[in-house]
Amino acid sequence: MTLITFTSDFGLSDHYVAQFKARIFTAYPEARIVDISHEIKAFNLAHLSHTLGSVFRDFPKGTVHLIGGSSRHDNQSDYLVAQIDGHLFVAPDNGVLSLISDQPIHEVYKLQAEKNAYREIALAAARLAKGDSPDQLGSATTEFKQYLKRKSRATKKEISGHVIHIDHFGNLITNIEKVDFDILSRDRNFTIYFAREKQNEVQRQMTEVDPGDVFVMFNNEEKLMIGINQGSGTQLLGLEYDSPITIQFED
Repeated sequence: MTLITFTSDFGLSDHYVAQFKARIFTAYPEARIVDISHEIKAFNLAHLSHTLGSVFRDFPKGTVHLIGGSSRHDNQSDYLVAQIDGHLFVAPDNGVLSLISDQPIHEVYKLQAEKNAYREIALAAARLAKGDSPDQLGSATTEFKQYLKRKSRATKKEISGHVIHIDHFGNLITNIEKVDFDILSRDRNFTIYFAREKQNEVQRQMTEVDPGDVFVMFNNEEKLMIGINQGSGTQLLGLEYDSPITIQFED
């Protein structure tokens, strides 16, 4: 049975999440819905794309990913149905699809829905899970919002990146990729600079440092992460979203 995941900025104090699910179950009583998060910061495209992009590939290919909400200036009727890396998405036309993966976006269709017609959006997810193809849900389009992902810059002497997400624990996730670090750090010393701090080693896990100390490691998505063991990195280090991180290498 095809899974439906649900991600939104709706929060959990109102009825919005339940209303979407009720509409899906009405159309498809056998639906299996997995909540990814409904605590996305309101209108925060960076938070939305990082959260969904970090996890959607862990679900079986063919999974339907429903994204509720949109950016502040988007019309709620502008919804897309698309395929990325073997997964199906029902998503607002706010650029999120271009930010969750480096893979091409295939079979993009503009959902035929009236203004504020969340009923049709939920129905689209249900129909995809039941086996309908994307071309049955809307009209093909090549005109939709796309953004370029901000990537770290790597030279022989340096990798420069920035903080792209701060998680629930105050850990700082950057856009510095492990593959770049492994290539450039081979048989070379390095120094990682952030805020007023610098580090000369990377831990495999945060518990390798004492409570209250700084750790630097690569997370499950193989992105450089900085934090404080049993503390908040963003509060104690003074780093925030978009703060610069630099790794310099010695010959």
